[in-house]
Amino acid sequence: MEDKKELILKALKDVLYFPKGSDIVSLNMVRNLEVDGNRIRFEIVFPKPDQKSPQTLQKLAESAIRNQVDENAEITIEFLTDYPSLSGVKHIVAIGSGKGGVGKSTVAVNLAIALQKLGHAVGILDADIYGPSIPIMFDVEDEKPYMDPDAENGQIVPIEKYGLKIQSIGFFVDPKQALIWRGPMASQALGQLFNDTHWGELDYLVVDLPPGTGDIHLTLVQQYPVDGIAIVTTPQEVALADARKAFSMFNQEKIKVRILGLIENMSYFTPAELPENKYYLFGKQGGRKLADNARVNLLAEIPLVQSICESGDSGKPIALDEDSPVYKAFNNLAVNIQALLEHHD
Repeated sequence: MEDKKELILKALKDVLYFPKGSDIVSLNMVRNLEVDGNRIRFEIVFPKPDQKSPQTLQKLAESAIRNQVDENAEITIEFLTDYPSLSGVKHIVAIGSGKGGVGKSTVAVNLAIALQKLGHAVGILDADIYGPSIPIMFDVEDEKPYMDPDAENGQIVPIEKYGLKIQSIGFFVDPKQALIWRGPMASQALGQLFNDTHWGELDYLVVDLPPGTGDIHLTLVQQYPVDGIAIVTTPQEVALADARKAFSMFNQEKIKVRILGLIENMSYFTPAELPENKYYLFGKQGGRKLADNARVNLLAEIPLVQSICESGDSGKPIALDEDSPVYKAFNNLAVNIQALLEHHD
């Protein structure tokens, strides 16, 4: 015969947490269940702060227990958050790619700038553990984050530039030394970047993932409250094929992360002296066709201009320059992502 705790957990499996598309028991949100006669106490731990669900989940949980276990139960539920360091972060947006060399980090950096220019408080986390490039792209390679003695648990204060909060494994390792880490070590390093950084109040935290699909990606989307991921590709078929694989991975039932859409980088070449001209060097509308076939949003088509490379090397992201032909593309990308996430709240 099942004991009362087992019956309670079975009843709570009928309580769904809609942002993750599963029940609160399977999501390991039910913690420290205690039973004393008809007194029942437990915690519901959210992946991130939630302003809407506590009251709804409380009613559903109490109803499930009283209907299926004990109609006279005295139920006490405490609501907690798993990641205190992220308690002030409203939205986490991951930027990934099926392969390297498609400009994923450039897109992540300029998206962060574009969101900030829309009036948001923004941070960027360089989760490309094996090849961190964010410090170079902001020209802050020689800066070092420091421990805030006043912060809870001695958290790390991120570097700030252009109004953004910046964190990267690149700040803590020798840039001349290749990082050779096994998957679990890399995942642990990512966890420390998330949890040990004093992010404060942010509207958006943009996370630059490593290229491809692997342990880092699984750790991020399974263990952290990611609101959505956007995949970067270029128009060539080889890049599009890898983007399809990325969609396939993030669409798996056990991962449950929202795919915001596809970003086509290097869509066409535009000379600085002829900003209205478009030359499709790598093929035309490959990203649009893939987005249609995969039934995802085409979030942006980013043109290829020489100044993008120059801006990345100089530490001044191109989205800072409102006269650049690329500025509008990154602004549109930020507006589209903002609309998707804020409409979903």
